[in-house]
Amino acid sequence: MTNLSVNLNKIALLRNSRNIGIPSVTNAAKIAVEAGANGITVHPRPDERHIKPKDVYELAQMLTVEFNIEGNPFHGNFMDMVCEVKPTQCTLVPDAPDVFTSNSGWNLAENRHQLIPIIEKLKSFDIRISLFMDADSNQIPLAKEIGADRIELYTEPYATAFRMGEVEAVFQKYIQAAKIAQDNDLGVNAGHDLNLQNLEKFCSIPNILEVSIGHALIAESLEMGLHNTVKAYLKILSSTS
Repeated sequence: MTNLSVNLNKIALLRNSRNIGIPSVTNAAKIAVEAGANGITVHPRPDERHIKPKDVYELAQMLTVEFNIEGNPFHGNFMDMVCEVKPTQCTLVPDAPDVFTSNSGWNLAENRHQLIPIIEKLKSFDIRISLFMDADSNQIPLAKEIGADRIELYTEPYATAFRMGEVEAVFQKYIQAAKIAQDNDLGVNAGHDLNLQNLEKFCSIPNILEVSIGHALIAESLEMGLHNTVKAYLKILSSTS
């Protein structure tokens, strides 16, 4: 079964609109874990628009499931924080500080030499490394060469094609990308704009290890409740195993 990691960025974004501490990121994590989530994901950014360093440290102290920290290793104090917290997984993402949301994978042909020492340092702390990658990238084998354990396929193009009823051609690219990764002994994660409508089809791709879902899951939980929404995602994932 594909693991579900619940991204809590939007919980933090809502909390930060006031200064009274609600909704609580740690309480949301507890609800998600109690509902069966296999992991928790956060993506702290330098401007602290949602997840703050305090959240990262508090989650690290209380989580009993996998902790996945996403971010750009070249910005702010990201590396210091990750090396101190030692999460299960660090997903390296090439987003600019002011980007609205992550919108592309790594260009490893350009960035591989800068990433090699980053990956080596993180792995010295026994942290699993995943690289955020585009599905149409011919560079996926380079992820293995520079030391990554997994890739996370950037799924916004799939989600957009699904929403527009034109998914098949795009979906084939993801099938091929996953196969290339697996043939190169890389685990495959996925994330960005996956939701209750498009998840089942995507996870018909063999051996997707983990999906990281935040925006849609939190939005759906406004109507369904967080516990019930996590359960709904897990039901879909169990049907695709």
